[in-house]
Amino acid sequence: MSNHLYTSCDAQFTSATDPSLWSQLCFTPEKSARAPRQALYTAEEKRRRDATPWTLVQGILAPLQFLVFLISLGLVARYFATGEGLWLATASVILKTALLYTIMITGSIWERVVFGRYLFAPAFFWEDVFSMLVIALHTAYLAAIIGHIGSAQQQMLLVLAAYAAYAINATQFLLKLRAARLQEQAAVASVERAS
Repeated sequence: MSNHLYTSCDAQFTSATDPSLWSQLCFTPEKSARAPRQALYTAEEKRRRDATPWTLVQGILAPLQFLVFLISLGLVARYFATGEGLWLATASVILKTALLYTIMITGSIWERVVFGRYLFAPAFFWEDVFSMLVIALHTAYLAAIIGHIGSAQQQMLLVLAAYAAYAINATQFLLKLRAARLQEQAAVASVERAS
């Protein structure tokens, strides 16, 4: 091998902390210009979101479902702790599941009005995918109680799995809504700075 192989290298830096090294490698320690994140809503989608009554419906059903979830989770935990209250725990899970189906149907209508499709709009794709798992687990519980499949304890374990999936999915939606709010605030601040 020739010793002249690397003679065309003209990088000049003294150490790994030298900023010129990092800028040449595009790893600058200061804030780099990132590609702007795509907004959750286009201007037209935001207008449709704000105009449709389905936004209010979702805004009412989501916290109601979460409240029922918390109460039901407490009743399921009571059943596991004491062995008592199976009927009440079961009724609470059925109510929670009915609310889940309702919010899924109304949410699909909302998504159709805002994004032009009933499910899997790019802005909420992964939330909708995970919602399918949540619905499948809740539906499996209903099938288990209707079909007398498994013991009461096994059925309640299925409820815990469904509730864990629901908690993850609710977190997904909360994070998405927070991101949308932050994007809107940044857009307003940008307009104010430009004025």
